[in-house]
Amino acid sequence: MPVTAHPAFNKASFYFKMKLIRVPVDPNTLEVDIKQMRRAITKNTCMIVASAPCFPHGTIDPIQDISKIAVEYGVPLHVDGCLGGFLIAFMDKAGFPLKPFDFRVPGVMSISCDSHKYGFTPKGASVILYRTSEICSHQFYALADWPGGIYASPSIAGSRSGFLIACCWATLMYYGLDGYVEETRKIIQATRALAQGWSKIDGLYLLHNPDVSVVAVGSKAFNIYYVLDGLRERGWHLNGLQNPAGLHIALTQLHTLPGVIEKLIEETRECVAEVMKRDNTNDTPTAVIYGTNQKVPDKSIVCDMAKLYIGACYNTTIPSSSAKNAH
Repeated sequence: MPVTAHPAFNKASFYFKMKLIRVPVDPNTLEVDIKQMRRAITKNTCMIVASAPCFPHGTIDPIQDISKIAVEYGVPLHVDGCLGGFLIAFMDKAGFPLKPFDFRVPGVMSISCDSHKYGFTPKGASVILYRTSEICSHQFYALADWPGGIYASPSIAGSRSGFLIACCWATLMYYGLDGYVEETRKIIQATRALAQGWSKIDGLYLLHNPDVSVVAVGSKAFNIYYVLDGLRERGWHLNGLQNPAGLHIALTQLHTLPGVIEKLIEETRECVAEVMKRDNTNDTPTAVIYGTNQKVPDKSIVCDMAKLYIGACYNTTIPSSSAKNAH
C-alpha cells in the first residue's frame, strides 16, 4: 500500500500480525510509485490498497494502473474511499469528471466509504462494498454450538447501534441523489477556489493540485508549521503534515458559506506575512512537535510517547493523599 494510505491499515496489520509493505509515492505527483508497487508484490501478497483520495494530500492514486497489476498477479485491490467516497461518487454529475475508481475497474474487489464524512451522517456509520456476494460472505462469522444459542455476526463489531443506522438512513433519504450532487458541486468549487488563492501567496506552494476536497500546501521559504499555528490561533482547524512538511484542510459544507474561503485566504496571507517578518527564534507548539519528531531517528520512541499519553488519558488511578502531599 502507499505510505500515504490511512494508518488504519497499519493498525489492522499490527493486530493480525500481517506483514505490511509500504510503497513510496512519486515526490512530484504524490501518487503511489507504480513501479515500486509492482516490485513489492510477492507470492504472499494478499491485498493491494489504493486511496481515493488519501488523507494527507487529497491525492487519488492511479487506480486503473494499479488494477492492471492486481489482475496480472491475481491479488484483490481495495479502494479506500473513506474520506471522499461521498464526493467522488457524485463528481461526474456535479461537473468534475474523474477517472474510473470503482467496480468499473476490473481489479477492484472492495471499496470502503465513510458516510459520516461527506455523507453528513452521525459519526459511527460506514460502508464496505464488495464486488461479489461470495467475497462479502467471508466477512460473516457464525457459531452453532455455543450454549447461549446460535451466534452470528456480520462484522468485527459484535453489536451495532440501531440509532446510528436509522440516522444514517434518514440522512441519505433527506439529501438524495440531487442533494449530494449539489453539495459535492459546492464543496469542490470551494476547494478549487482555496487552492487557487493559496497558490498565489508568496512563500506557499501546493503539494498537490486537489483531486477532491483536500488542499495541502508547503513552503520552501519558511517553517510551514508557524503558519499552521497562526491560523489555529485565528480559529481555523487545519492539520499538520510531515514527509514533506505541510498543512492541509479538508473542506466541508461550512467552508461553502459566503465569504469563508475569502476570509481563510486573507488570514493565511496575513499569517505568512507575519512569519516572513519574525526572526523565528521562538518555535510554535506544532513546530516543536514535528521538528523534534524529525530529529528522532528511532520512531518507536515517538510511538511509545504517544502510547503513554493515551494510557494517561485512560488511567483511572486516583492519586493517594501521600502522593498529593509530596508535591
